Amino acid sequence: MIINQSIIRNIIGIIGNVISCGLFLSPMPTYIQIIKSKDVKKFSPIPYLATLLNCLLWFFYGLPIVHPNSLLVITINGIGIAFEVFYLTVFLIYAARQGRLKVMKLLALETVFMIVVVTSVLLLIHTTTKRSLVVGILCIIFGTCMYASPLVVMKLVIQTKSVEFMPFTLSLASFLNGICWTSYGFLPFDINLLVPNGLGTLFGLAQLVLYTCYFKSTSNKDARAEVELPV
Repeated sequence: MIINQSIIRNIIGIIGNVISCGLFLSPMPTYIQIIKSKDVKKFSPIPYLATLLNCLLWFFYGLPIVHPNSLLVITINGIGIAFEVFYLTVFLIYAARQGRLKVMKLLALETVFMIVVVTSVLLLIHTTTKRSLVVGILCIIFGTCMYASPLVVMKLVIQTKSVEFMPFTLSLASFLNGICWTSYGFLPFDINLLVPNGLGTLFGLAQLVLYTCYFKSTSNKDARAEVELPV
């Protein structure tokens, strides 16, 4: 039974890695367009900042010195860090001065925060059980923030009655990603994985419902842009 559970967990984790890679890749057409037009338009950097911090925390959580036997958590979040750094770099290059300064300040805060977290956990806490508990709580908090970050875009959808800036592919990937990692968190039971990813499933579902409600009210031009320019 233990072997079977371990195999199932690894399979789900691998599927989760694939889906998460798709999630990380989904904004790429947007950034190709940003590079071509040299304009970030109305796209918000907040989801990418939230995702970067979330990936940093989960990467730290998955290390053997914090939570042993979490290789698949490390791999996908390491990939996520690379993608988010790229997206934010492009944003910094083409954003207006005010937007650029805001992103730089938030990045500085995230860097200081991670230094404080890593240093405190490694120096003050000396067992993996306690380290997992502390870092896990932080992962729950900021994982929830990452999944909640599209609420900004969802508000825009409701105000404009247009899904131009909330792509279907990204919403669907978020929903499937939440389901996959929630399942992974059950094998064995890991509350730190279950809470944020369970909420992520609900937020992803809410985006799909909004998409269904407002897709018809989006003009054909906006609908095409929505497909090509995921946020």
